[in-house]
Amino acid sequence: MTNIVVKEDVNLPALPSTVLPALTELTNALGIPRDVLASQEEIEYAWRDLPRELREIPEDLRGELVARMCVAVSTGLFDGAMNYIWNAAILQLRQKIRNFGLAVVAQIQQSDFEENKLLELQDNRLLDLCLKLNIVDEDGFFFLDQCREVRNNFSAAHPTMGKVNDREFTTFLNRCVRYALADSSSPRGVDIGAYISAVKGARFNDHQCQIWIQRLMETHDAQRQMLVNMVHGVYCDPATAEPARLNALDLCSGLSDNFTASLKSDLINSHSEYVAKGLEDKHTASLQFFEKLGLLGLLNESEQHVVFSRAIDRLWNVHNGMNNFYNEPPFAERLLEVSQQGAMPETIQDNFVQTVVSCRIGNGYGVSNAAVTYYNDIIRGFSPREVATMVRAAIDRNSKIGRRVASVGSCKRNLKTALELIDPASIPNAVKADYDRLIR
Repeated sequence: MTNIVVKEDVNLPALPSTVLPALTELTNALGIPRDVLASQEEIEYAWRDLPRELREIPEDLRGELVARMCVAVSTGLFDGAMNYIWNAAILQLRQKIRNFGLAVVAQIQQSDFEENKLLELQDNRLLDLCLKLNIVDEDGFFFLDQCREVRNNFSAAHPTMGKVNDREFTTFLNRCVRYALADSSSPRGVDIGAYISAVKGARFNDHQCQIWIQRLMETHDAQRQMLVNMVHGVYCDPATAEPARLNALDLCSGLSDNFTASLKSDLINSHSEYVAKGLEDKHTASLQFFEKLGLLGLLNESEQHVVFSRAIDRLWNVHNGMNNFYNEPPFAERLLEVSQQGAMPETIQDNFVQTVVSCRIGNGYGVSNAAVTYYNDIIRGFSPREVATMVRAAIDRNSKIGRRVASVGSCKRNLKTALELIDPASIPNAVKADYDRLIR
């Protein structure tokens, strides 16, 4: 159930009746034109718009600087008000970096990053770091960087190039609130050293695995992408111990539903590098990684062909080996799993259909009863093209299926049962007559 955050309106008092006349009296006393300060209309409009922006700021962040901003607005000192709200935004961005973890930032920066380094960062460098840590997104970075320029040139922080009016101030305020102050939460970084140490350590228990998955979910997309790519490398390294490989798989399995397009692209690029560099051991392990996570559909057809071909050949070898009725089920189950990850490449479809159907109809000694469920599920999922291949092979005495159907009565009966698993709507017109004859 989604929690709905109810934002309470901020009710500011009406402007004191003495404030605006006092501005006129002050400029008269100093002998300067009234228009060097914000006009009465600008002050009234800015004050009217304040509550709408203030209600977006969490109550715990409406502190001293926000109060000073309001006082500055009430007297038309928009340049001072901008400086106050900008400082509030910068303080909050620093706090978000602390929440992320200074030690983690140091790992990412590959240099020391203590509290004093954070405090010494100039505003532009702070925004760069927030973007890198995904504390602000690209839109937020763009608008906050604009605010930084406006603050430097038009606020009370420095000699100004000119004045801002109420609408310009309200836009400035809106951006500081929206991209820095509105959300008091922030992603927490993952300690990379502890993460890799844990993955390469003893086999995860369920609780330990869930803690690491949660930490990865709570960090930002960019770091999660980097950390998943790192454990893909751990999995594919031939020197990695089996517990570490299983830990890597467990983490990625728990996250795979949330893999972004960018993360998937990173994994494919790493996989392709193994191929390009001729690292056969890593390439083979990487194929297994994609298979285990149900991501074979991300690979190109030739890569998928390799995985499917191996699964098909292993099933066929077991089917023709000793004790095949006892040994077939796990190989049939594996072929079912990989076949559900995407369309079978055309280059392997014929071998796929011939092998599955031959195993399903059995031989003169019968079928592997424990594997029948897996074969049935595969046949139900046949594409129209694969259905056509099955029907044509059944009437071709030179095919694997045809030879068995022609010579063994039980195989013929089992074929009819297998054909009845297929929805009649999936039967291509080109083989409809042969299909009807086979099931009669």
